[in-house]
Amino acid sequence: MIRIVKRIHISIIVIASLLLVAAVGWGFVMNYALQKTVPSKVDAGGISIGGMPVDDALELLGQYENSLLQRTITIHGTAAASDSKQWTVAVLGYKAEFKGAREALLRLSTGDIWERAVYRYQFQKKYELTQVWNHDAFDAALRKQWSWIEKNETKNAARIITADDEVIYEPHVDAYRLDTGKLLDEVDDWVVLEKEQIGSPVEKALDAKLPVTAIHPEVTLEKLKDEGIERKIISFSTEFRTSAEGRAHNITVTAEALNDWELAQDEVFDYSKLIARAEELYDYREAPVILNGKLVPGIGGGICQVSSTLYNAVLRSGLEIVERRNHSLPVAYLPIGQDATYAGGAINFRFKNTTGKHLLIRTVVADRKLTIKLFGTMNTNERYEIESTTLKTIAPAVQVISNASLSPGQQVPVETGKQGYVVDTYRTLFRDGNEVSRERVSRDTYKAQPIVIEVGPMKDGSGPSATPTPPPSTTEPLLEDGV
Repeated sequence: MIRIVKRIHISIIVIASLLLVAAVGWGFVMNYALQKTVPSKVDAGGISIGGMPVDDALELLGQYENSLLQRTITIHGTAAASDSKQWTVAVLGYKAEFKGAREALLRLSTGDIWERAVYRYQFQKKYELTQVWNHDAFDAALRKQWSWIEKNETKNAARIITADDEVIYEPHVDAYRLDTGKLLDEVDDWVVLEKEQIGSPVEKALDAKLPVTAIHPEVTLEKLKDEGIERKIISFSTEFRTSAEGRAHNITVTAEALNDWELAQDEVFDYSKLIARAEELYDYREAPVILNGKLVPGIGGGICQVSSTLYNAVLRSGLEIVERRNHSLPVAYLPIGQDATYAGGAINFRFKNTTGKHLLIRTVVADRKLTIKLFGTMNTNERYEIESTTLKTIAPAVQVISNASLSPGQQVPVETGKQGYVVDTYRTLFRDGNEVSRERVSRDTYKAQPIVIEVGPMKDGSGPSATPTPPPSTTEPLLEDGV
């Protein structure tokens, strides 16, 4: 009996002990499961929240996310755009979230005791901060704010020559374009935090300058001024008051084709190219030309008054003459030795721009007067004088032509003839009023025009007679002062 009682007593003690252990264990589980803190060693994007009250951890993570969203980007305009604009990164599409951390923390207080305990025991220790950012939205915001910048266009600088022959310049106008490449890279680096930056104090604002690139036009003020067209170098004029309408027209249209002709440094002017341009733009009219040393009707008569006037301006500017020949006959509008003829495919007028800078040719035709002006660079204390000296005269030959309609022995003068000349032309350079150099620029020969006499044939060989002069040998026709 006593032994039975002892066994029962032991059993009661064992059961009671087991119940006590179970009660204590359950109490521990319950206490573990119902904790209001974050499990230890939990890290959210580098922020340690382990052991913190869950509500505090949630608030901390929320505040941090919000602080990232509230960061501002301020862009300040420059000289091309003086205004400024500020955006929050959230407005520009930036998003930041400790992905899964909030849901995981809230789940600590859901489910029964055992589920909570198991979940807490298996709780994830690492949570990353996910960031979403598309810099295209920022680029679009920039271009929307300053879209007007890219609507302007460049304008070339301009050189204007006034009615008083003053050279003035209008400055060029630059255009501007947004150059956002480097700025976008800078903002990308700032907006999206690196892992080692998370948890550190957040830089709340970024200030930057609007990146604007100036686009220069093809012709800038500096480039135009560097061409060196500083002032009028020389002006030279000839008149054609007695010319018929056709010749006056030819002079005028050739001068118009020449107007604003510009030569670069060391460029050679070619008169044949001017005639080609004039023929493209205008129609030449009938006017006297020189054919094989004689004035005859033709097309384009008068074009050599332009070349001769230009030649005189060039001479007085000290430029290098590359090719030039005088007319076969003297011209009325210039002294002998100072003209320049042209014959297509045979005789040309060329000179080289040796000023060291650009040279601009301007022409004016008014009141039957042609004026050619050269604009460029030349020392103001220098000038050139031109002098022509006749070395000898050439007596005209007598040409006798038989005319059956005249009485026997009758002589009738047909052409009185004109004497010819051999002429030297000199160019003298003066500096500060003193002669520096003198050079012969040409030796020209002007043909004498023959005296022409018609004579009647003699009968039976009696009475006075004149032997007809043989006709000149035929040569290739040479047309001057026409086309």
